[in-house]
Amino acid sequence: MNDYYGDLGVAQNATPEEIKRAYRKMARKLHPDVNPDPDAADQFKKISQAYDVLGDAEKRQAYDMGSDPYGGSAGSAGFGQGFSFSDIMDAFFSGGVGGQTGPRSRVQRGQDALIGVEIDLSAAVFGSTEDLTFDTAVVCETCHGDGARPGTGRHTCDICHGSGQVQQVQRSFLGQVMTTRPCNACRGFGEIIDSPCFDCSGEGRVRDRRTISVKVPAGVDSGTRIQLTGEGEVGPAGGPAGDLYVEVRVRKHPTFQRQGNDLHCSVELPMTAAALGTTLSLETLDGKRDVDIRPGTQPGDVITLRNLGVTQLRSSARGDLMVHANVRVPTKLDAEQEQLLRQLADQRGEDLSQARFDRVEKGLFGKLRDAFQQK
Repeated sequence: MNDYYGDLGVAQNATPEEIKRAYRKMARKLHPDVNPDPDAADQFKKISQAYDVLGDAEKRQAYDMGSDPYGGSAGSAGFGQGFSFSDIMDAFFSGGVGGQTGPRSRVQRGQDALIGVEIDLSAAVFGSTEDLTFDTAVVCETCHGDGARPGTGRHTCDICHGSGQVQQVQRSFLGQVMTTRPCNACRGFGEIIDSPCFDCSGEGRVRDRRTISVKVPAGVDSGTRIQLTGEGEVGPAGGPAGDLYVEVRVRKHPTFQRQGNDLHCSVELPMTAAALGTTLSLETLDGKRDVDIRPGTQPGDVITLRNLGVTQLRSSARGDLMVHANVRVPTKLDAEQEQLLRQLADQRGEDLSQARFDRVEKGLFGKLRDAFQQK
């Protein structure tokens, strides 16, 4: 009985990958095309015979149980009795020459699709349902995905005889090698449609316009993608649809600017309102709310309205609404107004010729920009 494990230099419990690796390594050294030594040719036949047995799960199992398919005659079988050059190529290139065996299925999964939706800020804050209309691949209603004209059929390909593949002989450093490729006549399907459907030309799908409703969750922002499983393009021959991805874009709001889950806006106050204080009415996304301006409000002060910002994604918590005060100083005064201001300055003991110099502070929008960049 031959010692095939010893011939390949592997242990009896070696994995199929270890056996294949050992054979590849030895075959590269011993093949007659690269080693002219007559002894090398004999050794090559020997290891090829060993790989033929150990590389096949059933033959290996029989060999381990005491049955030698070559009857102990090393080299007598050569490359017959079930061993072919495709096995050698499989050992060399890890995957064989032919690739997929048998005809391929016409039914394939469809591609994923990406479309965009533009929503208002209020929809991003509270969520919404949007109707989307887009062009996509759908099942052909005439043939219902079959690809053949109703009442007609298919026949087995005369070239590949239903296998979906054809073989051809090529020369290589190993000699003549049989290779396998998809059949051009049937495109690898193994059968040919006698009369393709007029509407889909045999594809089983057509382009059409669809309208679907998409639930936009509260808290989304520009760039957020919503995945809709099975709403993408239908595959060839009516195959399962891919997924649809909806990318959200939030329109700019005339009053509010979003930063994270907070909303920001500015209010322009007369100098007197900032000094004396007042209450203003602001139209928020939740309706009208009072904004209390405390006496002595300074330019850039922020009034915070809690829980009037954006809803956090996948949560019920909300951010805040930040109102930035911008105090407007009058540029033109009549004589009476000027006199009143001078009297006020005298009463407050303010010397108009004296001032304290300090570093330049950023304006309102500069502060807003810095605040956004820091978050």
